[in-house]
Amino acid sequence: MDTHRLGRTGVNLSVVGFGGMVVNDVTPDEATRLVAQAIDRGINYFDVAPTYGNAEERLGPALAPYRRSVFLACKTRERTAQGAREELRRSLERLRTDRFDLYQIHAVSSLGEVEQILAPGGAIEALVEAQEQGLICFIGFSAHDEDAAAALLARFPFDTMLFPFNWVAWYQGGFGARALAAAKRAHVGILALKALAKRPLREGEQRPWPKCWYVPVDDPAEAQMALNWTLSHDVTAAVSPSHAELLWWMCDAADRFCTLTSEEQKQVSARSSGLEPLFTRG
Repeated sequence: MDTHRLGRTGVNLSVVGFGGMVVNDVTPDEATRLVAQAIDRGINYFDVAPTYGNAEERLGPALAPYRRSVFLACKTRERTAQGAREELRRSLERLRTDRFDLYQIHAVSSLGEVEQILAPGGAIEALVEAQEQGLICFIGFSAHDEDAAAALLARFPFDTMLFPFNWVAWYQGGFGARALAAAKRAHVGILALKALAKRPLREGEQRPWPKCWYVPVDDPAEAQMALNWTLSHDVTAAVSPSHAELLWWMCDAADRFCTLTSEEQKQVSARSSGLEPLFTRG
């Protein structure tokens, strides 16, 4: 699998990241098999969070034989220094590691959260402290709001940003361009969420993929289009959805990745017409 440089970190990541939800609620043996298969496919980037069910407990033992050769990213939704400090320690224990390559403040969705995170006693204090102690290497954040992402990038020297760069949200929701521009100005590593998302679930609709809270692309061909679109926007890597089959669709798409031409991007825009985006501007 191709690798891309992660901003100014000097690290090269596989263009597909293993989303920790893939191993949530699977047996330990299945988690071991899935991680081994991902390694065989060339994945060196693994992303997890304590909010992903029992994914940390499953991923830790499965990843242990490969730990020193992969890039492990984790997250916290805590907004205070004390809460983040405690959650970091628990995640290290569950994942059976002595450090994280990347630790991220997770799912920032408002300017109010930005203020809390960066204020005295806010979560950023715990991450800086952990970096000084060697418990984490790089500091990042994930966000679902462009104002929040831009504010974080303007006020702290983050190493990475994890953000929804998605074809439908971009064209039908006007969502993503501002965050991408802010990340480029800050020279941070750009990571993508929801590359394979297609639309929200409709009221009363059953989930076609039980661990996905949205409807993803329909087939491998659409996965190819969606991943090509995301990786064509200066994104280092895209984290997989919650199911192994979707992960393997992404791996197959990565093997055939080609940067989209302007004409091909117009075709993707046309294909998104009529779809409701997961995220919209404002």
